[in-house]
Amino acid sequence: MSIESDVLTPVPLWRRLIKNPIMIAAALAIVLVIIGEIFSPGFGSYGQIMSTLRTASFLGFIAVGQTIVILSGGEGIDLSVGKVATFAAIIASRTMHGDNAQFLQGIALSLVIAAGIGLINGLGIVGLRIPPFVMTLGMLGVVHGLILVYTGGYADGRAAPLLVELVNGRLLFGVPGVIFLWVAIAVLVTLLLRRTKFGWDLYAVGTNREAAKLSGVRVNRTIILAYVSSAVFAALGGILMVGYTQTVFLSLADDLTLPSIAAVIIGGTLISGGVGTYLGSAIGAIVLTVLTNLLTSLRMAESSRTVIQGIVLIVLLALYGRGRKLRS
Repeated sequence: MSIESDVLTPVPLWRRLIKNPIMIAAALAIVLVIIGEIFSPGFGSYGQIMSTLRTASFLGFIAVGQTIVILSGGEGIDLSVGKVATFAAIIASRTMHGDNAQFLQGIALSLVIAAGIGLINGLGIVGLRIPPFVMTLGMLGVVHGLILVYTGGYADGRAAPLLVELVNGRLLFGVPGVIFLWVAIAVLVTLLLRRTKFGWDLYAVGTNREAAKLSGVRVNRTIILAYVSSAVFAALGGILMVGYTQTVFLSLADDLTLPSIAAVIIGGTLISGGVGTYLGSAIGAIVLTVLTNLLTSLRMAESSRTVIQGIVLIVLLALYGRGRKLRS
């Protein structure tokens, strides 16, 4: 009798909220801003928060594709996103070369090439049965070589003024345009995952590939599309970074590969696939950016920042794991 009553007793809303990875990540971001304001006055000012969100958006765009890949399951992960973002940024900046007339051409060329890279990743994984970790790690090396061939070891080119204005220009209430774009993409990706056949297929494939296949889901196509999406969103993130820096260099987005994975995990997406949302990944990107800015403002060495970021990630994973165990 007591067992049945425990099962039938609804869990209070507040308990569900404190066990929700998205709520935990959002609360952590707020706490970090408060701590930053205490130790560095101005850290939590409106202007500084807008600048932080603008920086977080670049990681957030790359995390879109990483979220889709991880949701696809099968130990899915994309280690090539940083290099793909850098390559796309170099192609876009060289094509634009500071000219608005080449703005669309530069973006289109970068996205098409990135989609081709993602397609090769997907075909290698489903066709040649190469593990995602190995395939995308190998592609990282291939793209690095392509960058050296394309640039001759020297990255040049400039962002078109339109791109610079989109990223750095202040629109309504002093909010940079790239943040509005990020919000729009977040809404569209959420609708894609929750309201379209591709999204439903993605969750099904990530949960159980055999069951998905028996249900009529085209598993291989879904996986390939996931890796194409990852490369395209990585390219978009790299292009927007050029708008921020206005110039490009050979390792522009290389350091965003592991943070893109961490952002997805912090946001509550299961690394095994099938469970998660992009909203969580977006908040995870904000958490990582705020944490990095806080540690930088405290003048911590890079090694110390890396250690603390790792500890935060481990603690969050422990909390998420405990919450899932209690719910099960």
